[in-house]
Amino acid sequence: MKNIGIIGSEGRMGRTIAALLDGSAGHAGGVDAGEDVAALAGASDVLVDFSAPGALEANLLAARETATPIMIGTTGLGERHHALIDEAAQDIAILQAANTSLGVNLLAHLVRDAAARLGTEWDIEIVEMHHRHKVDAPSGTALLFGEAAAAGRETTLGEVAEEGRAGLDCTRTEGAIGFASLRGGSVAGDHQVVFAAEGERIELGHRAESREIFARGAIRAALWLAGKPAGRYAMADVLGL
Repeated sequence: MKNIGIIGSEGRMGRTIAALLDGSAGHAGGVDAGEDVAALAGASDVLVDFSAPGALEANLLAARETATPIMIGTTGLGERHHALIDEAAQDIAILQAANTSLGVNLLAHLVRDAAARLGTEWDIEIVEMHHRHKVDAPSGTALLFGEAAAAGRETTLGEVAEEGRAGLDCTRTEGAIGFASLRGGSVAGDHQVVFAAEGERIELGHRAESREIFARGAIRAALWLAGKPAGRYAMADVLGL
């Protein structure tokens, strides 16, 4: 088994991945904020990063210096972070995923297909709910579904997204993809993509019942990534979609 090093080992995801790898020859160890990422990278066949956006640049640098593939599951990334990933992917294999659940990524494929086959007279709304401690909204997974729907309609999410509706004039724009974010309790992650037309509605959804589904997907993605040539990969590649 390939050795997996965990960046962000004290976070929720880091601890869950470590628990699944506990006692396994595939666990190279982990680091958290302020610890030596380069040493972990050198001891690992592949890294998984569930730390924070602010740590991404240093983590990519360590991975490049040791030629270690890295699977990035950190959410809340912006354009600058994606530019850094694109640059680093010229030298090492990188898989970046807003959500590592195999079920979620298969659902994204179905959302794209549905959006491509239905016209813009079908309104698309994406509703997500997470635990009270989640800081970013919409969730990375909701954005993944939005990007899939936009791609199915041969446009970009930036052109059609509608977020945070409030006030007296919230008339829906034709072709828009709407988002609603709910926060509360200990919800691991609920997502629903609604296609609504006159007289009918299609609802595609995914409900995470345990954080382990993301950890298992991350481990599978990391093992798949180990040994791959330099480039940028996605969970769809792991699933062969």
